[in-house]
Amino acid sequence: MEFTGRWVFSGQPVRISVQDGVIASIHHVEEHDDTAGAWIAPGFWDLQVNGYQGYDYSGPDLDDRQMTAVMRLLAAAGTTHHVPTIVTSSNDRITRNVRVIRDARGRSAALEAAIPMIHLEGPYISGLDGHRGAHDPQYVRDPSYDEFTQWKEASGGLVRMVTLAPERKGALEFIERLSGEGIIVAVGHTAAEPSCVREAIAAGARLSTHLGNGSPAMLPRLSNFVWEQLAADELWAGIIADGFHLPPAVLRVFSRAKGLSRLVLVSDVAVCGGYPPGRYRWGQIEVEVYPDGHLGLAGTEYLAGAGHLLDRCVAQFARHSGHELSQVIALVTDNPARLLGVPGPGTLTPQTGAPADLVQFRWRQEAERLCIEHTVLGAAGLHVDAAE
Repeated sequence: MEFTGRWVFSGQPVRISVQDGVIASIHHVEEHDDTAGAWIAPGFWDLQVNGYQGYDYSGPDLDDRQMTAVMRLLAAAGTTHHVPTIVTSSNDRITRNVRVIRDARGRSAALEAAIPMIHLEGPYISGLDGHRGAHDPQYVRDPSYDEFTQWKEASGGLVRMVTLAPERKGALEFIERLSGEGIIVAVGHTAAEPSCVREAIAAGARLSTHLGNGSPAMLPRLSNFVWEQLAADELWAGIIADGFHLPPAVLRVFSRAKGLSRLVLVSDVAVCGGYPPGRYRWGQIEVEVYPDGHLGLAGTEYLAGAGHLLDRCVAQFARHSGHELSQVIALVTDNPARLLGVPGPGTLTPQTGAPADLVQFRWRQEAERLCIEHTVLGAAGLHVDAAE
C-alpha cells in the first residue's frame, strides 16, 4: 500500500509505503500530478468523542459493535485515535460502560489501538442551567473519591481524564488526589469564581474542557471563569473549532492568548451527530439537529455537543485563525499526544519502522472541511478509503 503527497509538516513530496501496519519505506519524490494538492499527515487524535450517528458511549446498550462502528466512522474523517467520553449518568451506567470499553479493547486489537483511555465528563459538574450544558441534571453530584475508584477499577485503569466543576464540595481535594495519580483533571461545565479556578490549578488541574463552551450566554464582563482559564499558562485548552461553538474572532483570540503549544482541537461529537435535521432523544435530553449539522438543546439557545468531526474543525481553524496548515494539524496530532504523555501519533518527520497511522487528504483555504481520501491505523490493520 502506497501513499503519495506532501508531508504536512515539511511540505516535501513523499511516497510512503506501508506493510504489516508499519511504514516500510519513505521516498522523496518530485512534485507531479499525484502529489499536487494531496497532503499526508499522522492520523488525528480526538480527546472528546461522546458518540456518533446513533452510537453512544454513555448509552445503555454500548457494545463492541457500536465501538467498532464509531472507530470506522471517525477514520473516514481522518481520526485514528479517540478518547471515549462518558457524560454525567448514574453510577451503574458509568460502571457498566467503562467495563464494556475495557473488555472490548481486550477482545479487539483494532479497538485497543484506536482507544488509548477514557474521559469522564461529569458527573461532578455544575448543576446550573447553561453551565451544565446537555448533561442530565438528575445525576449531577459532588465528587466522591470512592465512587471514582470504583470506575477506575472497572475500567482497568483506562479512566485517565476527568472533567469537573472545581466549586463543588470536596472538588479541590479530589483534584489533588487524582492529579497525584497522574490523571488529567480538566475544568469544565463550571460556575466557579476566578479565585476557585486558580485554586483548582494549584491543586493540579491541567486542562480546560471545550473552553468558551459549557457556559451560559451571559457572564460578568471582566471577572469570570473563561478569562481566568484563558490567562492561566498552566492550563491546556481543548476547543471546538467547528464554526458553531466559537466565532472566528474568538478562535483568533484564544490561539494568541493560549499559544498553539497548549491548544488541542476536539470534536465533542455526540450521538446525534451526522443525523438528518430533526429532533431526537439523547438519554433524557431532547436534541435538535439543524440543517447545517450542528446540535442544540431543543427549544433553547444552547448547544448540545457537536455534530461534526475533526476534518471540519481543522479546516475551520486554519481558515479563520490565520495559522499555517502544518501548525493546525499539530493541534490534532502532536499536541494531544504531548498532553496525554503517550507515544505520538507519528513524529513531525515520518520514520521507517514507525506505526503507519496516517491520513491522506486534500484541502483548500476556503473549504468547510478537509477532503479525506485515505486513513490508515496500522496497529489495527485498519484502512478506510473515504471515497468508498
